[in-house]
Amino acid sequence: MRIPTSAGRLRRARRTTLTAAALAAASVLTLTACQSGGSGDDDGPAAVVSGGSSLNEGEGRVLDRPFEKPALVLTDTTGKPYDLRARTKGKPTLIYFGYTHCPDVCPLTMSNIALAKRQLPKADQEKLQVVFVTTDPERDTPAELGTWLPGAGDPSFTGLTGPFPAIQAGARKLGIGISPSVKEKDGTVTSMHGAQVMAFSPKTDRGYVLYGEGTSAEQYAKDLPKLIKGENP
Repeated sequence: MRIPTSAGRLRRARRTTLTAAALAAASVLTLTACQSGGSGDDDGPAAVVSGGSSLNEGEGRVLDRPFEKPALVLTDTTGKPYDLRARTKGKPTLIYFGYTHCPDVCPLTMSNIALAKRQLPKADQEKLQVVFVTTDPERDTPAELGTWLPGAGDPSFTGLTGPFPAIQAGARKLGIGISPSVKEKDGTVTSMHGAQVMAFSPKTDRGYVLYGEGTSAEQYAKDLPKLIKGENP
């Protein structure tokens, strides 16, 4: 399985301009999708950002209208229920939707966040919540997530799985599109998902900064001290 290059993704994935239903959009940003193991097209939803700038530069974009945190209750790596809103209330939180069989973008994103987190003072490291929600729940069991996350990112990261419809609905609440995994005739699996990280403020519990797949560990390290305080990067 492989993820196409940026140029390949542009050829294979249709880019559309859609407005998130909960937002009165003054400008829109089309999110890109990540694919592995096969071909396919997917339309990504949009999020409103200051100035409508692209996320490809790697910098976080402050949303004109922050997103409400999804009311998701899923299963964590220990097999116990995890109430996203309750468990992350009042805490700086990064949320990412991806899958463990992703050969490139997902592990790179988790690794970059982990590297940046380690540069924080210990007290700030303990405050930061990083939540990885699988987009491939059929394969990503609690045990699979529990094995994968420490190596791809950090042992403190939270991995969540559950019914795909619930996960998809939660992602859409944040303007992030995901599609069910599809097994191709040759046995490969195609999994399309938005490759963005949403940062939630500890002050408002709303998602107010969006990061694209091109965000480096250095950029996260620069922004995390402000995100932990609920400030704009």
